[in-house]
Amino acid sequence: MDLKQVLIFVLFILPAWTSKMFRCYSDTELKEVANRKLRRHYIQATEPARTPAAGSNYSCPLDLYKTFPLLEQRDRSLSPWRYVTLIKEDHFPSEYVTAQCLCSGCIQLKNNKMIEDDDYNSAPIVQNKVFYKKKLCDDKKTYRLSPVNVEVAVGCTCVRPQSSLEKNTPRPAFA
Repeated sequence: MDLKQVLIFVLFILPAWTSKMFRCYSDTELKEVANRKLRRHYIQATEPARTPAAGSNYSCPLDLYKTFPLLEQRDRSLSPWRYVTLIKEDHFPSEYVTAQCLCSGCIQLKNNKMIEDDDYNSAPIVQNKVFYKKKLCDDKKTYRLSPVNVEVAVGCTCVRPQSSLEKNTPRPAFA
């Protein structure tokens, strides 16, 4: 390829290619285009089954461990969680499910009794998920879609509390 061919490519082909990448869409096209782009370019994890929230005041469900069998992992965990639906109007998908830890400590068996042990912490397990965020184009009527990473909690786990010494100590490098 000589210099003339390279210039032709840059001047004619590249602008046409980039205009499709940063195209603006009408409000009615956005959802369909965003869903198509997500399916084509990003593997989407399946979301957990949505269950209606019984209320916003949740506490650590110690009584749950008296009943058997507990089928769901989130109910059998030492750090149980529930799923809540979040809405971000300017994102696609605009509605998604995230895990919310129900205990601050972890459920432990001590003296034949289930207790919430604050010697340990319940911590969310997060996963990056790609969403498309809509941004207003220069014409103030249409929108551009740009991919963004959002950390979404997928469950909870029981961890040792991090001491102040550990917070200030550099982590060892792994080979």
